[in-house]
Amino acid sequence: MKKAGDNYYDLLLEIQQIDFVIIELNLYLNTHPNDQAAIAQYNEFVQRSMQLKKNFEALYGPLTSFGYSFSPTPWQWGKAPWPWQV
Repeated sequence: MKKAGDNYYDLLLEIQQIDFVIIELNLYLNTHPNDQAAIAQYNEFVQRSMQLKKNFEALYGPLTSFGYSFSPTPWQWGKAPWPWQV
């Protein structure tokens, strides 16, 4: 298994934590669709997640494939340890 530096793991952990909050807010909003404060939080965390993923991919390569991430030349998908390998 490939190894990465501490920053790789720290950034990946932060992405996972933010995405967990997004999932929980999504579940809450399914039953409370008019909660404007929760919607604002959801949108804030989605924006933060998108920025973290953009930063991660700029440093370490794509988090996902199949049309969710752009790739520079040369193809980057196999370069860094994949998120499920760490």
